[in-house]
Parts: sequence; structure tokens; C-alpha cells
Amino acid sequence: MIFLTRRERFNAAHRLFRKEWSDDKNFEVFGKCSNPNWHGHNYELFVTIKGDTSDETGFVINLKTLSKIVRERIIDKMDHKNLNIDVEFMAGKITTAENIAIAIWNEIEADIKAYDCHLHCVKVVETENNSIEYYG
Repeated sequence: MIFLTRRERFNAAHRLFRKEWSDDKNFEVFGKCSNPNWHGHNYELFVTIKGDTSDETGFVINLKTLSKIVRERIIDKMDHKNLNIDVEFMAGKITTAENIAIAIWNEIEADIKAYDCHLHCVKVVETENNSIEYYG
């Protein structure tokens, strides 16, 4: 079994909040991340796939193919966007790093399977001190 990881980067704004809560309650739970005027991160995204190598190519998946999937399905939709407002697959979700990782997994899993390999992990690095890993 081979594990292959592709790193991508995107910049995005978001706000952690529940609209049914007051600003004070949101601040109590989410701290400064609940700023009504948003805040942003320079995210790193690591997508790890697993599978067997092809006898024909020696690849688990062509890295160009993996990069294209991640760019078209995720980066193009999230980079320099407001995750709460602009990203359809984040609609109705609190934009925590946890929920971002789960949503990314759901967006790309079928595309990865189409190439006879499996999504193993989606890792979202929000800050140099905070990252999330989701294994499906």
C-alpha cells in the first residue's frame, strides 16, 4: 500500500458564529474568531491518497491528475473567498477547520475513487499551531 500526499495552499476569510446567538454569546464560545467583520487564514491543505501502484505507470495516481482534482474542486472555489458566504459546499456549516476538512473530503472522495485509489486523509493547517486531520 502506497500513501501519496499533495499539498496545496489557499487564503480565505471566515467567521465562527451561530446566527441565532448574540454577538456576546458568540464571542464567549468562539472568541475573536467570531469577529462580525471576519478574519482570515493562509491555509495549507494536504490530501493523502492510498492504493497500489499501477503496473503500467508505477503511479498510485498521476500527481497532475490529483492536483487538478484538488485545484478544480477545492482551491478554485475557496482561495481568496469568504468561506461563510462564497463557498457553496460550506453553506450552513460553522466554518471550523474540522468542518472544512470534512467538507473537502466529501467534495473530492468520489473523484479520487474514480482513479482506482482511495482518499486516506484530508489535513487542514489553519495556523502554524493548529491543524486538523480527517480520515473519513
